[in-house]
Amino acid sequence: MTQSSDITYAGYLALDDLLSTQHPLSDQHDEMLFVVIHQTKELWLKQILHETALAQRLVRAGDLVPAYKSLARVSRIQAVMTHSWDILSTMTPADYLRFRGSLGSSSGFQSDQFRRFEAMLGLKDASFLKFHEDRPEALAALQAAIAAPSLYDDALAQMAKAGLPVPAEVLNRDVTQPYEPSEAVEAAWLEVYRDTERWWVLYQLAEKLVDLDDALLTWRHKHVVTVERIIGRRRGTGGTEGAAYLASTLTKRCFPELWSLRTKL
Repeated sequence: MTQSSDITYAGYLALDDLLSTQHPLSDQHDEMLFVVIHQTKELWLKQILHETALAQRLVRAGDLVPAYKSLARVSRIQAVMTHSWDILSTMTPADYLRFRGSLGSSSGFQSDQFRRFEAMLGLKDASFLKFHEDRPEALAALQAAIAAPSLYDDALAQMAKAGLPVPAEVLNRDVTQPYEPSEAVEAAWLEVYRDTERWWVLYQLAEKLVDLDDALLTWRHKHVVTVERIIGRRRGTGGTEGAAYLASTLTKRCFPELWSLRTKL
């Protein structure tokens, strides 16, 4: 067993392994940036999944206040990921087109970690499973995320335990399916927001959830702008509609009643 005094910075972080995983397929200078940006995003997504899983365990156990830390950390990481688009946008359309053909059918659309994060927040979509049939562990992890209650399901269950009127059909819904907004759930959240002193713990949880949704929407918007800046309205790699597809995701809400209730306060 290695003694702690023998561990170096490079050894602890496995830097030789980490820094040997960048393999641009062309001789174009800007492809290295493209690889590093996307690998970095996947590392941050790994941490996001780690934090979201902890937050879910805490919320399911009724320990809402300790969950705030992980949720706040996730939204901070999301902000860093959003800012990384500014770095990528230093690459001009001409720069990108010099190596775009090397990407083949690969696309960020296929990121299993991003789809797992969406599923954990409640955006369930089994159509993405087909992209991971060649990676059994990734496929199983995404399947598990789709099959499990989302963070929002967990939050609604805690609301019901606290005595708020969350309908049984919402609590017992098929969690593999996308969440559908409920007027009754909106009414329950309205109680929380109209008496924040009484429901302070749930109110703070709700605002942490809105932080996540807000950050995800901001990330999506910046993604659209960056793609348009670099490739315009061309089709994306992997057969997607490119910026048009990305723009269509801007209407998604993980926690819809936490947005709609604001109009009724």
